[in-house]
Formats: sequence, C-alpha cells, structure tokens
Amino acid sequence: MDYTDLYIGGGWHAGAKGERFDVLNPATEEVLASVASAETEDADAALDAAEKAMKDWAARTPRQRSEVLRKAWELMTARLEDFARLITLENGKARGDAMGEATYAAEFFRWFAEEAVRADGLITHAPASGARIIVQHKPAGLAVLVTPWNYPAAMGTRKIAPALAAGCAVIIKPASETPLTMIALMPLLEEAGVPAGLVNVLPSRRTGALVDHMLHDPRVRVVSFTGSTAVGRKLLRSAADLVLKPAMELGGNAPLIVFDDADLDLAVEGTMLAKMRNLGEACTAANRIYVHQDVAEDFTRRLTEAMARLKVGDGTDPSVDVGPLINAETRDKVSEFVEDAVAKGARIEIGGKALEGKGFFYPPTVLSNVPETADCVHDEIFGPVAALQTFTDQEDVIRRANDTEYGLVAYVFTRDLQRGLQVCERLDYGMVGLNRGLVSDPAAPFGGTKQSGLGREGGHEGMLEFMETQYISASW
Repeated sequence: MDYTDLYIGGGWHAGAKGERFDVLNPATEEVLASVASAETEDADAALDAAEKAMKDWAARTPRQRSEVLRKAWELMTARLEDFARLITLENGKARGDAMGEATYAAEFFRWFAEEAVRADGLITHAPASGARIIVQHKPAGLAVLVTPWNYPAAMGTRKIAPALAAGCAVIIKPASETPLTMIALMPLLEEAGVPAGLVNVLPSRRTGALVDHMLHDPRVRVVSFTGSTAVGRKLLRSAADLVLKPAMELGGNAPLIVFDDADLDLAVEGTMLAKMRNLGEACTAANRIYVHQDVAEDFTRRLTEAMARLKVGDGTDPSVDVGPLINAETRDKVSEFVEDAVAKGARIEIGGKALEGKGFFYPPTVLSNVPETADCVHDEIFGPVAALQTFTDQEDVIRRANDTEYGLVAYVFTRDLQRGLQVCERLDYGMVGLNRGLVSDPAAPFGGTKQSGLGREGGHEGMLEFMETQYISASW
C-alpha cells in the first residue's frame, strides 16, 4: 500500500509514539499493511491544521467550494475500480458490492457539490415589531468524523462532502479494521483542490481516548458518528460536556414485511438486496422477516433457492457473490445467533454452519419458524442470515415490527399501494422501503428514530448538520 501513515495538514506523518497496527484481509487472514496509530498529540496537530485551513475555506464562495467537490466526484468516478479493489481487500465484500459502494461513495461529492450553493436563508418582517428577520446558515466549526468498517469509503464521503460543502474542516477517525480506503482518498482530494489541513485522517488503535480528547477541545463543534448504539451513547456523553452538535447514525433491527398480495418475485428480489447487500453487515440489513402465513411456504422456497445460487469465496474473484465477514468475532457471533435460534425451534433451510479453512466465511443462511424468543429477533445479526417469521394479522405485524428500541429502516412488500402507504406511516422508522430492498440515496435524508440515531445524512438535511442557523433582527 502506498499510503499507510497519518494524514495531517496535507502531509504524511508517523504517529507521535511511532506505533503501528496491522490491517488484515478477512478472506485470507494475511496482513495487508501496517498503519500508523495516532495519539492525542497527533489529534492536537490535526486540530491545529484544521483550524487554520477552515478560516480560508469558510470564506470561499459556495460556488468555489462546489467546484472542488465536483472535481472530487470526477476523479473518484474515474478510479472506481481501484477503490473497489481496496474495499474488497480490507473489508472482504465481493467485487460487485465493492463497486456499488465506490459508486455510491463518489456520488456524495456530486450531490453536495450541488447542495453547497443552496444554503438558503430567509428575509421577512416580524409581524408585531416590523423589524426585518434575517435568517442565514453558517459553518458550525471543526467536525470530528468517526466512521465504521462496513462501508470504508461511503461512510467517509457521506460525512466529508456535506462538511466541506458547509464550509467546515474535518478530522476523520476511520475504523481500525478498514483504514486504508479512507487514507487512499486523501491524494485524490488534494488533486481536486482541497486545501492542506481541511481534511485530516487519524487511524488509531486507541479510538476511545483519541476521540474523547478531540471532543473536549473547544474548537470542535460537531461530532458525526456511524456505528453501534452502544458506542453512540458513549460519544453522546462525551459530546454533552461541551454541548457539541451531534449527528449519530446508529444501530438497526430492520423488519421486512411481506403481505399475502405481494409480488413474490419482487419480494424475494427485494429481500435478497435488503438482507445480502454487504453480506448483511449493514445497519439497514433486513433483520426480522415477517411473511404472511398464506405465502410463507412459497416465499421460503424461493428465497432459499435464491440464496443457494450465491457463490461464496474471496471477493477479488469476479464470480464470487459473497465474501467473508470482517473478522472472527463477527463470524462467531453470527454462528451463535443461528445456534440459539435452532435450539429454540427454528429450522435451517440452507447454510447454518461456518465454513472451515482460512478466512472468516459464513454461508448464506435461511432460518424458518424463528421464535420471538430467539436472540436474533432482538439484536442485529450483522451477517448473511435471513430469519423468517410468519403473521396473519396486519395490526399484529405492525406491533411486532415496532417492538424494538431501534427505528432506522423498515421494508414493506404489497401490491396494495393504499395499504402499503398506511402501514409505512405507522411504522416508527426514519426510513421505509415500499416494494424496494434499498433505501440509501445521496439525495435522501438517511437516518432513524428512537435509539437508531440523531440527525440525517444525505439530502439537503445532511449539509445542515454541519451548519448553525443565525438569526439577525434588523431595522433600516
């Protein structure tokens, strides 16, 4: 790998203590690279660089910032194959999934290049006093971005692009399992015209101490995190000390409902996408699949056949559909979920046992007759396991779907559009896919309710997460 050091102030640096850590290929368990590990001293240097760079960047016109982001999109689009290969190597996902992520990641630069010029304000009269009410949006300040391993490119660009569009500088802490993709993005941003110091990358094995240190620096005004709800709670506690502006995209427990009138071909296709995209290692993955009793047998057969057609192996092989899970811990947790469900009465239709040999592989798995008491009904599986349950009553399935502390995304399949929209409105989720297994889109506000997060990423709302609203009362 060409770049394996910290990226601070537009240059490459070893960590303050000279320590490094290994990044593994989850398909082979071999070391891909040794990466510098950041310390709090490195965080201070990154904050200094970001503070300096932001003064000029925030003063630029929206169009000037827009042109830089547009150039970043053009450059990344031209290099999708390179980024996809790197994503596959450090994350494990199959080539098709990796290409999808790289394309999705690049698109955030184009979308927020267009949004950069649309930070609309307002001028009106106060009804009582007649004073002018002037409302404008200003850059919030330095932003700390903490990204997960499951989308090493997209979760970074989904935060970097709106922050830069808003006029902010950022310090990124990528997941230690997958830092290489974000590091590799930095030369591209330089080429696009991003000023030195505006974007800094701090891989580290001491994530907790590093991030907590930055969240207690008064120059930091925004923290944006994608990851588990448990870690999100800890970051929110730290952010509360200086009352930082938080954007949190946390865990999910997505229900997928297949009604008796659903187009089963479409429902199976959508379920495969919602369940198997990124091997199920996604907060948007369908976790609880409720199928109407009248079509459950047919749906189960079709889904099992679709799963059986998937080829498991090293994601660098273009013929492979399903790569490895990220690490042994994740693979073992998936195994435990399956064993628990089977012990409580679930039936294995296909898969159900970790593969032997090198790599953290787990096969596509379908479980039918999964009881409510199974652990996988209440916790994210984060793997290629479709857990099927049945229902007969609409009110009952809505209640069961909402019976969770999470509220990120849900999916509904029915030919009855009126019923579909009515059910969608009653689901307590920030996003719903109606006859679709994919909801993520740079143009849409991504985010959840309840303990699935705060704020939104993407859409116009994504840029506003990095801005403060200022109101001026004026007379003239």
